Amino acid sequence: MENNIAYCGLNCETCDARLATINNDDNLRAKTAEKWCKMNNTDKITPESINCLGCKEDGVKFAYCQFMCEIRKCAVKNKLSNCGECVSISSCDKIKPFIDTNEEVRKNLLGK
Repeated sequence: MENNIAYCGLNCETCDARLATINNDDNLRAKTAEKWCKMNNTDKITPESINCLGCKEDGVKFAYCQFMCEIRKCAVKNKLSNCGECVSISSCDKIKPFIDTNEEVRKNLLGK
């Protein structure tokens, strides 16, 4: 599953949640939950919730990505492989924060 780019432009191949899931690594789940809690200013992400095979793959997904992610919902509705295929990417309020703050996302979606 090389180059598994999520709808939002993140690389699922290198995502700690995916790596913890495929390797059944509870230590990585705990580290990821702690990291994501800090990043998102919450204490609601638990190691038990860190299970994901990727937002475009069959199987388990992180709850936020599966049920709440507006980027994923939009891309699925519009049958896009990722937001880089969208003609409205430059004016989209959903993806703009990702592109503006994450070099990997920008490169994966825009090629620059």
